[in-house]
Amino acid sequence: MAISDPIADFLTRIRNSLKAEHRFVDIPWSKMKENLAEILKSLGFIESYLVKHDNKHRGIMRVFLKYGSGRRPIIQGLKRVSKPGLRRYVKREDIPHFYGGLGVSIISTSQGLLPGNEAIKRNIGGELLCLVW
Repeated sequence: MAISDPIADFLTRIRNSLKAEHRFVDIPWSKMKENLAEILKSLGFIESYLVKHDNKHRGIMRVFLKYGSGRRPIIQGLKRVSKPGLRRYVKREDIPHFYGGLGVSIISTSQGLLPGNEAIKRNIGGELLCLVW
């Protein structure tokens, strides 16, 4: 079965696994999802991820989820903003800040996927993919 929105599927699999308190979640691999996982890892939202390639174009990515004290998930929320039916583009000055800087917006730019604060530093905008807090 084909997935019409792979990024939303990625976020939903993580959200569901966090609710079920799983240690990790397996997700079909793509370069975009691997870049998203790398950003989440660098910002401390997930522990790590591993990629197992079946061939050049296919594979599975295992994302290891991160929990705080009392088995409380580090990721409190994930929201898909730009969707295939309605793309949302933002200028540098319109990149959202929320939860006092604890939340992060992920932007698809001409220089690749970037967290919102990095896109502001580089003075570029792009497609607002998702919000993570």
